[in-house]
Amino acid sequence: MSAPPRPTAQGPVVLAAFAAIAALALAAGDAGSPRIALLTVVGALLGIALYHAAFGFTSAFRVLLADGRSAGFRAQLVMLGAACLLFFPALAAGSLFGQPVNGFVSPAGLSVVIGAFLFGIGMQLGGGCASGTLFSAGGGSTRMLVTLAFFIGGSVLGVLHQSWWKALPGLGPVSLIDRFGWLPALLLNLAVFALAYLVAARIERRRHGALESIRRIDAGAFRQGPWPLLAGALALALLNFATLYLAGRPWGITSAFGLWGGKLLQGVGLPVSDWAGFEQPAMREALAGSLLTDITSMMDIGLVFGAFLAAGLAGKFRPEWRIPPRQLLACALGGLLLGYGARIAYGCNIGAFFSGIASGSLHGWLWIASALLGNAAGIRLRPWFALSVPNRC
Repeated sequence: MSAPPRPTAQGPVVLAAFAAIAALALAAGDAGSPRIALLTVVGALLGIALYHAAFGFTSAFRVLLADGRSAGFRAQLVMLGAACLLFFPALAAGSLFGQPVNGFVSPAGLSVVIGAFLFGIGMQLGGGCASGTLFSAGGGSTRMLVTLAFFIGGSVLGVLHQSWWKALPGLGPVSLIDRFGWLPALLLNLAVFALAYLVAARIERRRHGALESIRRIDAGAFRQGPWPLLAGALALALLNFATLYLAGRPWGITSAFGLWGGKLLQGVGLPVSDWAGFEQPAMREALAGSLLTDITSMMDIGLVFGAFLAAGLAGKFRPEWRIPPRQLLACALGGLLLGYGARIAYGCNIGAFFSGIASGSLHGWLWIASALLGNAAGIRLRPWFALSVPNRC
């Protein structure tokens, strides 16, 4: 029996996506710098990689915790290992090809534990993480547009309360690279990744008898997907490394959401710049400036249009506007928890987990431990909102 024909590319969607990415990059170059223009394109490439590899953190955690399937989680471990191999020597040297670079090393304290736990619940209710929300929205998921709107609202609340959470007990910023040296820290990280990989693989084999491959390639997958998870993992590591060079710091997503919410409130006449969290000089400057000069904003918008392009190439851009009321409520609640949790935990699955661990920051490890607990709690809540759970459908 022959395989069903693949969908053809959607020409108007592809052209619109290319035009949007090009226009964004040109506008960013005019308003900011050539580096921001290039970072916009890097954001678009991240969106393509995330969409074509279906590289979702939320679904990977859900199937691992609920059903023992580990392919997505194992791909994340490969991604982290590749990123650490690239990042650690550069961060120890303080420069990359002559460009000064710094990692995301944030305080490891109670705010990270609580924020990541809330973020984990939000992942399972909202249906996505930070990167997942953006690439799914760009790929045509109207449900993720609802999650994104409330994600922005939760981020504004998080900015308002951030100083209170920062005052809670904690260890302060801890860099494993500074503590142990980059090579011992790298070997330690790689050993943990390898152990976690083996444990996850063993769980899957015991539950299902065989291990799902992260390397399988389908014919025609380059243009239309799906890419193997391994390709997605390596692409994300390389593009994060490109971000480190071009921006002088790793890839982040959610800091832009608080800025977007602040600008929206400022646009309706509210004195946002005088509010707690928004009165900081960097935030005041960002509120007064253009989004075209904000690196994280331009990469986020580029990511959305990159996923839009990937969906068009795959012939899969078909927005669905009907969302059951309980699932709509889950998107709203999940989005609020995602936004609030990310702000008080010093980042999301990208800024805290991926880029934090790639930066040698202890807070990245604390984040993922707490986020997994939050995901487990969120999985238990999913049936209340008519959301499926693997092995319980």
